Amino acid sequence: MTETPLDSAHRSMSDAPEDDRLRLKFFERVADAELFLLLEKEAEGNQIVPRLFDTEEGRFALVFDREHRLAEFAGGISPYAALSGRSLIGMIAGQKIGIGLNLGVAPSSILLPEDAVSWLSAVLKSEPGQIEAAPQELHSPANLPPEVLGALDTKLATAVGLAKSAYLVTAMHDGRGPSHLLAFIDPLPEAASALAQAVSEALVFSGAEDLQIDVAFFASSDPLTPRLAKVGLRFDLPAAEAPLQPFAPGMDTDKPPRLK
Repeated sequence: MTETPLDSAHRSMSDAPEDDRLRLKFFERVADAELFLLLEKEAEGNQIVPRLFDTEEGRFALVFDREHRLAEFAGGISPYAALSGRSLIGMIAGQKIGIGLNLGVAPSSILLPEDAVSWLSAVLKSEPGQIEAAPQELHSPANLPPEVLGALDTKLATAVGLAKSAYLVTAMHDGRGPSHLLAFIDPLPEAASALAQAVSEALVFSGAEDLQIDVAFFASSDPLTPRLAKVGLRFDLPAAEAPLQPFAPGMDTDKPPRLK
């Protein structure tokens, strides 16, 4: 059986239960994964009815990271909704529902209780500060742990089509000491919040939640952009090949499916 990214992250976490960094990586994989939510019946428009299971540990919605795993658990073809992990978290947070992931059908079988869902929901809602005024001085970035740079590189690789590139610098502002700044170049008008959230998630899931990185947004034509390119560490964001369309309830994070 082919190991999935969730299987791999779960195995690493299980092999080193005291390693907080590996546990954070597992939660990041849950948030970023496409998941298949088992339903009571076929979706009706934008309304879905998850099949919920009551246990001694609480009530759980069941999700799987592969369609065949859902079918194996259900004993055949069953209604489901495909949605991102972050959409699922947004749907069930605050409803006293946990997540049963790949139960009984994969090495990554695990129960994520309600408090884990609440924590992950809070992480996914957090955003770093956005800088409006141009910094007075720019310098090459310094004193950033390698795991943070790796987390930023991984996270920004998923921000397909949201901006052309980004530069990480050390910035000096009037009245402030030096700070880390990630400047996005030519972002989509509606992408600022998603890009800021991606930076926040990269910090938390790398274990560096106490580190602060501000974000800012500039056009290629801005006079500051050449200065950013001269001293900054560049990240290239993948270009979108075609407009992405939601294909099932829950894929549009602005319009999550309604639960019954």
